[in-house]
Amino acid sequence: MAIKELIVLYPRTSIILISFLITLVMTLVTKKSTDQNRMKELKGIQKACQIKLKDARGNADEMTKINKQMMECSMELMKHSFKPMLITFIPILLIFWWIRTVYTGILAGWIWWYIGSAIISSIILRKVFDVV
Repeated sequence: MAIKELIVLYPRTSIILISFLITLVMTLVTKKSTDQNRMKELKGIQKACQIKLKDARGNADEMTKINKQMMECSMELMKHSFKPMLITFIPILLIFWWIRTVYTGILAGWIWWYIGSAIISSIILRKVFDVV
């Protein structure tokens, strides 16, 4: 049986499976192409800054310094996250073009099934593979 026939027979199951597989690949690319230790360190700095920010309410100078440090951490985190995005961008566009052509007549609202299963898959896979 061809893939397209299976998709027609089981549209919801197949979109969930496709979503899971795409999310798995993206999670693995993210894990391999980023410095996970540095990203965890930056997340820790951001959490510490949030606590300091709560304690520094009323002190404008201190709040400005903490906000500046948080912005620097955010910029570095964003810089690290661009690499996996650049690696997966074109393949994901091609896959979405194919998915759209296949599912448009079969499953109304396929995009919502994809988004929902991708969010759940991402949460689970990031925990399993310890990806920031």
